[in-house]
Amino acid sequence: MAPTAAPAAAAAAAGAAKGAAPAPASALAGLGRSSGRPGSSSARSHEAGPAAQIRPGRSRSPCGRSGQGRHRRSVPPRPRGGAAPVPLSPVRSSGRAMPRSRCPFPALPVLRWLPRYRRAWLPPDMLAGLAVALTAVPQALAYAELAGLPLQYGLYSSFMGCFVYFFLGTAKDVTLGPTAIMSLLVSSYAFHEPVYAVLLAFLSGCIQLAMGLLQLGFLLDFISCPVIKGFTSAASITISFNQIKNILGLQGIPRQFFLQVYETLRRIGETRAGDAVLGLTCLAALTALRAMKSHLPRAAPVEPLATRISYLIVWISATARNALVVLFAGLVAYSFQVMGSQPLTLTGSIPRGLPAFRPPCFSVATPNGTVPFQGMVQDMGVGLAVVPLMGLLESIAIAKAFASQNGYRIDPNQELLALGVANILGSFVSSYPITGSFGRTAVNAQSGVCTPVGGLLTGTLVLLSLAYLTSLFYYIPRAALAAVIISAVVPMFDAGIFRTLWRVKRLDLVPLCVTFLLCFWEVQYGIVAGVLVSGILLLYSIARPPIKVLEGNVLLMQPGSSLHFPAIEWLRDTVCSRALTASPPRSVILDCCHISSIDYTVVVGLAELLQELHKHGLSLAFCGLKDPVLQVLLSADLEGFQHFPSREEAERCGGAEPWGSRAEPFTSTTESSGLIQ
Repeated sequence: MAPTAAPAAAAAAAGAAKGAAPAPASALAGLGRSSGRPGSSSARSHEAGPAAQIRPGRSRSPCGRSGQGRHRRSVPPRPRGGAAPVPLSPVRSSGRAMPRSRCPFPALPVLRWLPRYRRAWLPPDMLAGLAVALTAVPQALAYAELAGLPLQYGLYSSFMGCFVYFFLGTAKDVTLGPTAIMSLLVSSYAFHEPVYAVLLAFLSGCIQLAMGLLQLGFLLDFISCPVIKGFTSAASITISFNQIKNILGLQGIPRQFFLQVYETLRRIGETRAGDAVLGLTCLAALTALRAMKSHLPRAAPVEPLATRISYLIVWISATARNALVVLFAGLVAYSFQVMGSQPLTLTGSIPRGLPAFRPPCFSVATPNGTVPFQGMVQDMGVGLAVVPLMGLLESIAIAKAFASQNGYRIDPNQELLALGVANILGSFVSSYPITGSFGRTAVNAQSGVCTPVGGLLTGTLVLLSLAYLTSLFYYIPRAALAAVIISAVVPMFDAGIFRTLWRVKRLDLVPLCVTFLLCFWEVQYGIVAGVLVSGILLLYSIARPPIKVLEGNVLLMQPGSSLHFPAIEWLRDTVCSRALTASPPRSVILDCCHISSIDYTVVVGLAELLQELHKHGLSLAFCGLKDPVLQVLLSADLEGFQHFPSREEAERCGGAEPWGSRAEPFTSTTESSGLIQ
């Protein structure tokens, strides 16, 4: 599937590729490696969600040149001292073409590139894996908090996607894991219960896998860009305000947005000074480090060694800013603990060790008895449609965006399979639903990743943190995690989309505003209402196609799009009213050059139109019929049906003749013309 909305969402989110700080590989060029000079990615990312703008551009990476935009038969030269790129697609790659594998591509994509893996790709892959892990661990803890689950479930959700995507993914940059959007949806549909969250991951994975096998990804095309923009912008505000309570150290704030705003403002006097100061400090530090990375100048290989090392230190600090800020906040909290006073609200104990590998629970015990599987499904309700669809949309959007930016192709249906399998297997290790992460994928791309091997290191480091570091997570303040979440989701809000749509097409503001406003009430209502409004606008354009009318001795009428059954009554009324009200009444030539398909209802309507005009001594002729449409009309054996290859032929032959009589030749003029819509 190649959703029209998905590239737009991605174009909104993967990265604004100009002027960003490149990966530090160029700074490492002279630090003792003889394997070649890795390049650097020039993609700048807002690292948070579908609202940031993407400008597809050229980027360089250790795996070769990318973004060339044209496939050539000849083998393009390699970058100086670098290795050939990894062609993850059988259609086009960003550099040296790899021989086709005998293994079917959709079955196991890893077999296309792993046998040709080069040693020169390993350092940038490892660097990217480390950079993503330093971002993933603190974000996992923060997103679990947002989902209303114990913090360890964020880590449980952060490693299985890395391993699955290594085998099944078709984009070298994409990383799977928990995201702010999915955490918000889980919070809405899992009721803060881990059992529901894990089962939701399993069922979402089954739906996604089935859609991939049946190639139903095209269904995402019906979620338009204004709906996506409205949802992500509202989610940005909702998620950010949801974390204000943790910044201020407030407890017992309800989840519903409007009640949340009311209670937060009512109880703002109960703010804990320690949490507020630390939270705002962390937020300011994250904002400064993000800006520093965006404006970091490129370090040339000819620069002195000290300059390149300084550049590397700044780049790593800015890239791993979430980990650094959380580490700093943890040290502050530990210092207060040692001194015997604790003004901060801490995350508390996190169970140590890896999750057990077991299937999700299909029933749950409650004080009122056991809720069976059917009851759990009914409880989750529309979430079983919203969660998998939004997961697919987010993941495919980011994959297509970075593939376009870096000059390779993906297989959308294979991406559906990868995401479905990742969610199914993730549910066996207590994961909640995951999808592609815009922020971590941007870090991956900027680090110069060449293959999905980097994901193996990311997943391994998450497992190691679960096994050995959970005791240290006790001292992480909740205000610091709230700052991480707010920093990640604020760029998702796209204020410019309102101005853009007002300038480009104001009618698209309707689904945008409907989705945006209703998402503050309930997420599912906003998405469903937005899709319905978009669908109504789409159906209206199908039912009321524009009709161009040229007046002369006859009326020449030209529908602007294909004819389907909702439009035939509109066409009949328009033709009859214009032909019969003219003075004198005139015959009609129907120019069908824009009509590529018709259905049976249209055939019946055209037959009735022929009869209606015949009653008044007028005729209807067709011209410019495409072969499929002509075959349908000939098969219908319409009485009085006349057709000509072109408009000129119809005019030269006198256009149309009433049944049983020959009309005098005519010459069409353009005394008046109009567009009926």
